Amino acid sequence: MFFSRNNKANLKLPAVLVQHLTRLFLSHRSDLFKQTNDHLFFSETVVPFLSRPALPALLLPSGLHLFSSNAICQYLFEVNGQESSELCYQWLEWEATDLQSVKSWFDRVAAMHSCQSAAQKVLQGKGLQGMKSYMQRQPAPRSSHCRDTQPCNSNPCEEGERAVSEEEMEAAVLTWSKDLNAGPLAADRQHPILPQEGKRNILVTSALPYVNNVPHLGNIIGCVLSADVFSRYGRLRGWNLLFVCGTDEYGTATENKAREEGLTPQQICDKYHAVHSSIYKWFQIDFDFFGRTTTEKQTEIAQNIFWRLHEHGFLVEDTVEQLRCENCQRFLADRFVEGTCPHCSYPEARGDQCDKCGRLINAVELREPQCKVCRQTPVIRSSKHLFLDLPKLENQLEQWLEKSTSTGDWTVNAKQITRSWLRDGLKPRCITRDLQWGTPVPHPDFKEKVFYVWFDAPIGYLSITANYTDKWEKWWKNPQQVELYNFMAKDNVPFHSVVFPCSLLGAQDNYTLVSHLVATEYLNYEDTKFSKSRGVGVFGDMAKDTGIPSDVWRFYLLYVRPEGQDSAFSWADMALKNNSELLNNLGNFINRAGMFVTKFFEGCVPAMELQQEDKKLLAVVGWELQQYIQLMDKVKIRDALKHILNISRHGNQYIQVNEPWKKIKGGDTERQRAGTVTGVSVNIACLLSVMLFPYMPSVSHTIRDQLNAPQSCINTMLQGSGSFVCTLRAGHRIGTVSPLFQKLEVDQIEALKKRFGGQQVFDPAAVLSFYLWQGDKVRALKAQKAEKAVITAEVAKLLDLKKQLAAAEGKSPEPAPQKSKKK
Repeated sequence: MFFSRNNKANLKLPAVLVQHLTRLFLSHRSDLFKQTNDHLFFSETVVPFLSRPALPALLLPSGLHLFSSNAICQYLFEVNGQESSELCYQWLEWEATDLQSVKSWFDRVAAMHSCQSAAQKVLQGKGLQGMKSYMQRQPAPRSSHCRDTQPCNSNPCEEGERAVSEEEMEAAVLTWSKDLNAGPLAADRQHPILPQEGKRNILVTSALPYVNNVPHLGNIIGCVLSADVFSRYGRLRGWNLLFVCGTDEYGTATENKAREEGLTPQQICDKYHAVHSSIYKWFQIDFDFFGRTTTEKQTEIAQNIFWRLHEHGFLVEDTVEQLRCENCQRFLADRFVEGTCPHCSYPEARGDQCDKCGRLINAVELREPQCKVCRQTPVIRSSKHLFLDLPKLENQLEQWLEKSTSTGDWTVNAKQITRSWLRDGLKPRCITRDLQWGTPVPHPDFKEKVFYVWFDAPIGYLSITANYTDKWEKWWKNPQQVELYNFMAKDNVPFHSVVFPCSLLGAQDNYTLVSHLVATEYLNYEDTKFSKSRGVGVFGDMAKDTGIPSDVWRFYLLYVRPEGQDSAFSWADMALKNNSELLNNLGNFINRAGMFVTKFFEGCVPAMELQQEDKKLLAVVGWELQQYIQLMDKVKIRDALKHILNISRHGNQYIQVNEPWKKIKGGDTERQRAGTVTGVSVNIACLLSVMLFPYMPSVSHTIRDQLNAPQSCINTMLQGSGSFVCTLRAGHRIGTVSPLFQKLEVDQIEALKKRFGGQQVFDPAAVLSFYLWQGDKVRALKAQKAEKAVITAEVAKLLDLKKQLAAAEGKSPEPAPQKSKKK
């Protein structure tokens, strides 16, 4: 919570009055919040220099942000699915009374010369902006306590060393002494994979990438990489799992790309399907099948669902007003229309949805619409279309959602977005389009039309599975035996939680519906968005040209995975995490453990006599393993990764304290101690290789090869709640040990940052708007006879905007007039 020293809003006001003022403020700031039924729904990042949402905040005239604890409480209640209660008001009373003494203390400290001097040195006169880069790298605030019985969803607990009981140590030693599990290896897959009686049958999909868009890092982490990590983990757990994906290939964007490149739409799909396949192969995405939507199976299954919806009365006809570009001579798909949102006035809303307020839009509702291809103003034309009657399916949908969201692992944002759709009331959705490239509508009255991509594309999951196996219905018409996991970014949630389920419910054919909907927030690039046209950001086809191994890319993307809030890719942070976490922590520990075996014990694991310290370490490592499993089971992929790094930190500390390189030179007792420390350490390294496999598969294989680890260790470690078993027994001979990671140098990172930074492109209209606004500000300051220094600073900003405007318009900036010298 931040306070302004001149902020009068922090006076001791009655709770009811402050609550009323808060609500009054929120109701007048509809561009920031949506408030319905006493719930607050976040719609944008309020504090501009924070990559994660900061809700809610009041921007004061001074430029500082005020955070309200009452609204924060309401938000937390909403996130946990509870109604706001009297507790919210009790918190407000506490803020208005007890907290004031804390604020006074902060005010007194802030007024001290030493504090001001330190702040000036750190912030260099930039205020909170001076903390920008630091704050962007910080995780969202979480609970400060990690309980043994619950998964730790925050960064590794740093409050102090975890207490370990005698019972835990005894249990850890008992587990340590168990034998490895026999049986088929987790990596052995017999295709086609089909559901099996008595097993946990998991069907994993990731949102189908659009074929002509080369995926950037945000696309990769939001869909295929997250699904891949979970799929690899599930196989290690012994689940019967099928992971399918493919390219979404129909629609106007494909037609336009084909026109640009002088190819047919099918040729474009063939070309870019291969591009996608190559990118995902380099990133080691281990699909069981990677297909596409331009297949006969797609047409067959989509048309079957269509006829079943038609027969059950869930389709209606209506005349639609559409935008047509006379210059391009075609009706415009929603993605090719841009304009001002009619709800929140966001100037870059798409023809189907506003990225700012999240509301659905009909393209004809946009103010000042433009064709994104030629930038001409389209005209409105009428056309007859078919609609999915969502209101008629709403009751069925709500009953299913109640069960799925309560029993499955749905991310918070998936639940919130779905609730917001239902709260606004469902409306019929058009399922046909006046296009040529798409799945044809089989109805004779609509034979010139194709299915709209939002109706057609999700059916691609079914048709891709059908192209994998003729027995696809055992997965997709088997809700009693199959759990369906959908992975996607948050913008795809409504189509997977509302629209597609309604299509399947209406078909009344016993379809498998999503059990667990896993949605990420957005990954940004440094301080901006990815843009292929501006050359900003790293795209999938560029990553391999950086010389950085794909496992390192995977690690960093998963380390900053936007699980609960937007996050940002940062070159400097990537180098920091590589050099500190991978090289100095994880790699250092595993390399030292292996080298001690090679150097001091002739490549054979020494005998181990466990002491109290060793038993305690086994218990601590076992606990970290249990947390890892609990988190991964709940698809908390980023948080689970922290426990891997925790284990290697424990291992490094264990080695440092015991100093086996010194004890090996001592007497028999010390040499025995060195052997025990080395043996325990190399077994921890083996455990880490298994835990790392979902994240860094190549590194995992390398570690196991260097340790000559038995393949059966994969079958043992992650079973049940986790088993840290002594895999490498005394006498086991390891392989050749070598470093796992390389340092990323400063000059290398700076070169890459420059290479992928792009050229800043200014929108002339936006710059002109800022220029005119700044001019008014300068004139107002002069009229008020403001201080000369203030006016000079604002004039400098005005001149800079003038240069930007000239550059945006392709003009040379006018030279500054030279004052003639007086004679």
